[in-house]
Amino acid sequence: MAAKTISRESNLSRFVEKQMRNWEIARGQHPECDGRQEVADFITLANIVGAGGNDVAAALGRELGWPVFDRELLTTMAHDDQTRAALYRTMDERDLGWLEVTVRCLAESSFRKNDYFHRLVETVLCLARQGPAVFVGRSADLILPRTKGLRVKLIASMDYCARNFAQRGAISLEKARAEVARIEAERHGFIRHHFHVDATDPMRFDLLVNIERFSTRQIVELVLAAHADRLAASIAR
Repeated sequence: MAAKTISRESNLSRFVEKQMRNWEIARGQHPECDGRQEVADFITLANIVGAGGNDVAAALGRELGWPVFDRELLTTMAHDDQTRAALYRTMDERDLGWLEVTVRCLAESSFRKNDYFHRLVETVLCLARQGPAVFVGRSADLILPRTKGLRVKLIASMDYCARNFAQRGAISLEKARAEVARIEAERHGFIRHHFHVDATDPMRFDLLVNIERFSTRQIVELVLAAHADRLAASIAR
């Protein structure tokens, strides 16, 4: 299974087609039963701009053998009618019925079927219905069922995030600080508008990790340990 994140639109169709083949193979190996879970297992990873969440997500994907759907990929898929149509074709009537009910639960009176948020919600739910995955950003932790999966937040200081952002974007530190602050404000506004919650509330998450204190390998091990414990607890219930 693909583990690395895909950010270029030209790779989207190839990535989705490959992933759908993997899901089809998995379903053939493990025929579904009437008691199938509403969504497969998942890990959501949220992080401050510049904190380096994609590196952690890619490593998690490799370890677990799960696809990684990053912020850019989810946004592209939400805007791509052909890709979403291909996803819908993999779902049976029961899947589509569940999707409609779940989307409606997140909907407001002003929620329009063709707007970006509606398409994003449908995309995330469709992907989670198909098989286990790592989701990076795009409020996936708020879209997916609260009783499922593991929700992780990577935190870091503004200095750390700005330095990383400046280095990766080849811009000045001053400009990087302004960009990090601007993007974070936009993300917080998106969450407030659509979910009516405080984007900075730590209770959204099962695990918070200060990325400045640990290596990528150590963070992956922390997340995997938390995921294993969470999974064992859910099985025991």
